[in-house]
Amino acid sequence: MSELILARHGETEWNVEEVFRGQIDIELNQNGIKQAELLAEHLSGQAIEAVYSSPLKRALKTAEAIARRHKLKIETSPGLNDCDFGQWQGLSLREVKDKYRKLYEQWAESPQSVQIPGGESLGGVRERALKVVNGVTAKHTGAVVLVSHRVVNKVLICALLGLDDSHFWNIRQDVGGTTFFSYENGRLVLTRHNDTSYLKPLKRAELRDF
Repeated sequence: MSELILARHGETEWNVEEVFRGQIDIELNQNGIKQAELLAEHLSGQAIEAVYSSPLKRALKTAEAIARRHKLKIETSPGLNDCDFGQWQGLSLREVKDKYRKLYEQWAESPQSVQIPGGESLGGVRERALKVVNGVTAKHTGAVVLVSHRVVNKVLICALLGLDDSHFWNIRQDVGGTTFFSYENGRLVLTRHNDTSYLKPLKRAELRDF
């Protein structure tokens, strides 16, 4: 594999409303659809060998826009699925802060130590997502795009940089953001991070990391 491109899906209404999505299958909103098309246009001039996606619709729709430009079929992978937020899924950020105050404080301070009730830990997400990366690294020689979610991309970036999950909040990934790794001498080297420059035509303020 020559290059690994991590892409976060476009915007959903739950991104705007700050609702925990997790593995609930939320569709892109109209702005998210436009973001996906701009991302696809941005990557259209690049030679891409394969596109992998989380099975959730918000990621799949983003991946479809990219794959269409390169006449590729999408390979879905459960390992790229969003973090299972368990009992937090479908709740707003304010509701989680109110109902799970101590646990949310722990999430904000040391996310690597949190096991969300009914959900999974960052360590679990990291393990399954790294299996996907190892698989595509062994299988492909060209550039590969992985379309996934905020949590998945953030833990993958930490892992590929040799950082543990305590650095989760040191990584930012906005909606529609892309991160590029070049494969050099048997290792993945970060070359560009959280690029959202191609979203400027939308003339909307960027969402924060949620």
